[in-house]
Amino acid sequence: LRGRDGRDGEDGLDGSPGPRGPPGREGETGVQGPPGPRGLGGAVYTRWGKTTCPDTEGTELVYAGRIGGSVYNQLGGGSNHLCMPDDPDYSSYTPGVQGASPIHGAEFETLISHPGIRGPLSSFHDQNIPCAVCSTAARVQALMIPAKTQCPSSWTLEYSGYLMSNYREHHRTTFECVDGNPDTVPGQAANTDGDVLYHTEATCNGLSCPPYDPEKELTCVVCTK
Repeated sequence: LRGRDGRDGEDGLDGSPGPRGPPGREGETGVQGPPGPRGLGGAVYTRWGKTTCPDTEGTELVYAGRIGGSVYNQLGGGSNHLCMPDDPDYSSYTPGVQGASPIHGAEFETLISHPGIRGPLSSFHDQNIPCAVCSTAARVQALMIPAKTQCPSSWTLEYSGYLMSNYREHHRTTFECVDGNPDTVPGQAANTDGDVLYHTEATCNGLSCPPYDPEKELTCVVCTK
């Protein structure tokens, strides 16, 4: 007689892994995702001589005001120029004029002494000068280049103008690129000589002439990237 089937035996041990198979075919490119949030980068610069910012893409006005600085013939104060807002805020204060470090509005000094010669911006002589602080969210670098009217390739032109600073016998201030088509502060055309801006010229002392010309006012350009 045939006996009954025996019980199933226990599972054997796992065998070693086999060799790795070849990679599969590359899948199709997926659908492009939505744009990410705008980054936190950007550049900020001051447009000296204007109340508005350029119409370049991504440039917007932060605030407008007028140029302020220390009076030209005093030793103290600051050497830089400020874009003073038209609507100042104040905190606690001491009543009365203290006079320790006064800030004056800036005016053009562009009327030259040669009879019959009209230089750049001469029609703006003694006019007070406005300013605008501008932000470029799409570009993160800002650069002022003296003695140029165009930006390098791959850079965006924000504005161009004339390089201006204080008179050679006055106390030193910073050089500023003042817009070549400036605005002025209405009702501020008196010759008050607070902070003053003059044209600059190159000399041949250490600068090659040509290409520099000591008889021509220096230009400037502000660029972003």
